[in-house]
Amino acid sequence: MAPTAALLLLLSLASVCFPAAAEETLVFVTVLFRHGDRSPVRAYPTDPYQESSWPQGFGQLSQEGMRQHFELGQFLRSRYGNLLNGSYDRHEISVRSTDYDRTLMSAEANLAGLYPPSGGQVFNPSLKWQPIPVHTVPQSEERLLLFPRNDCPRYTQLVNETEHTEEVLNITAEYWDFIEFVNNKTGLKNTGVDSMWGVYDTLFCESRHNMTPPDWVTPDVQQKLRVLKDFSFQIMFGIYKRVEKSRLQGGMLLGEIVKNLSKMAAPDPQQRLKLKMLSAHDTTIAALQSSLNVYSGKQPPYASCHIFELHRDDNGSASVSMFFRNDSGAAPYPVQLPGCPLRCPLEDFVRLTQPSVSQDRDKECQLPSEGRDKEILLILALSAGALLLLIALLLAVVCWRREPMAARGYQHVLNQEGGGDDS
Repeated sequence: MAPTAALLLLLSLASVCFPAAAEETLVFVTVLFRHGDRSPVRAYPTDPYQESSWPQGFGQLSQEGMRQHFELGQFLRSRYGNLLNGSYDRHEISVRSTDYDRTLMSAEANLAGLYPPSGGQVFNPSLKWQPIPVHTVPQSEERLLLFPRNDCPRYTQLVNETEHTEEVLNITAEYWDFIEFVNNKTGLKNTGVDSMWGVYDTLFCESRHNMTPPDWVTPDVQQKLRVLKDFSFQIMFGIYKRVEKSRLQGGMLLGEIVKNLSKMAAPDPQQRLKLKMLSAHDTTIAALQSSLNVYSGKQPPYASCHIFELHRDDNGSASVSMFFRNDSGAAPYPVQLPGCPLRCPLEDFVRLTQPSVSQDRDKECQLPSEGRDKEILLILALSAGALLLLIALLLAVVCWRREPMAARGYQHVLNQEGGGDDS
């Protein structure tokens, strides 16, 4: 047999025995990111830098934060240039933010990097920017992007129970002298492990903006505050009954993301959405990652970004890949859902995340005793109603038997109601 014919035979056999894998195409992306660098949200009582020390006041995005998100937008453009149009198309992207200045402004700075105007979208030749809508809802109505939500009695109970676990009590005992030291230096009262994050955050923001710290803030103090700050995140979302906490917190956002992934997996020529962008907070990312059971236990840094990519192959099968970008100088690293490969089949992704997604959060948020009390009251009410109905029927039978046979009828009943012989 000629070498060429033999090679063709081998290739044919290989194609039969080892069929080519179906080619996959990226069809949809969801990105959740934390806002950029900001001023502290508050100052402790003895802090030399109160709100007047900050150009825009507390909790506001800094120019560094704007640059961080402009750069993240450029990264998203380079990563998803083949998925998105080169110019802004309102059908391709949906942007939602919490109703905070810093998250709204982060989204806008991000979009400036993602969609620099060109051609007919340039409305001012000296301005490399174009307005793109960012949607939000009032903070009081935000149920998807703002965590922890304190509208859930059961979650509050779980956090209280967490604070009495052996792990938390041991950390509290280990750092008790340090906590009292910090309270004394800051002028704070009655604070514990879960409150140290506020002191750390204030000092961290001040250090990033070249403000001289008080003498008591040594590297050792900063390190201990950092440990307690990270531990406070775990108290909120992990350590104790993590899955149940997730169902009441980050599981709400996870459920929405899973629903969107499932919807976008079905081929639909009319569907043009390619990118869902969510601008939120460190606790939003921590809550979501905890519900996925991939949270590292560390506070997500400024402009960190959790990415969900939906791929679809020629056979119509879909898969989900996750990535986390927590360093603007490095590429995002892959995140593996426990129990699934990095490229997780969509049906498996849905199945594995389902325990963290509540089907009726309002019901699950009720305290167990409260739920039982309502159930008991309902049973008592139904029982009382049935008893009254039975008594009424018995009285009717008694009255019916006492009446003369010839007098029984509708007319006599009317007379009886008006005070007849038997009344």
